[in-house]
Amino acid sequence: MSTNNSNIRNRCFGYARVSTDDRDLSLQIDALIRCGIDSSDVFSDKISGAKEDRPGLSNCLNTLQPGDTLVVWQLDRLGRSMRHLVTLIEDLRESKIGFKSISDGAIDTTSASGELIFNIFSALAQFERRLISERTKAGLAAARARGRMGGRRKISLDEPRVVFANKLFADRSVSISDNCKTLKISRATLCRYVGMVKKRRHGL
Repeated sequence: MSTNNSNIRNRCFGYARVSTDDRDLSLQIDALIRCGIDSSDVFSDKISGAKEDRPGLSNCLNTLQPGDTLVVWQLDRLGRSMRHLVTLIEDLRESKIGFKSISDGAIDTTSASGELIFNIFSALAQFERRLISERTKAGLAAARARGRMGGRRKISLDEPRVVFANKLFADRSVSISDNCKTLKISRATLCRYVGMVKKRRHGL
């Protein structure tokens, strides 16, 4: 999203999305056009809302400039989740770009009342983040109390996979890539297993 203040303008762009190819975008696009948006200024995707990569939305966001307004038919057409939706609209607001949802009439960051409603949404998203953080901390504390620590389980040098990984690595006729495929581990994991044995040999 461009933030060049010398290019302040006042245009409305629309974004429409359906989750599968067999669904029709016309209902959303017609609604956007009735709001005064030119059909050439409507971007769309036929893809699940859970997908992070949405080409139509990316093109739309890259087109928006300060003073513009992004319009959607409904909030769930834009965000993957409440948190993603709030983050996206906050980014628009910081870039001096307005946001409106046709079916959710109170959501209009270009008006004072609409911005108030969005601020409530933002507070709820922050509350959700705090709850998740608190649950994570509580879970780790409970694990410590039971004598377990979070993070990767410590691997013994005598475990068969470590021993076998080092034997394969010592066989220079076999490439590291083939070793990883045989063991079904990543190159980083193989290097970690080999490094563990090297440290023991050197008394580290």
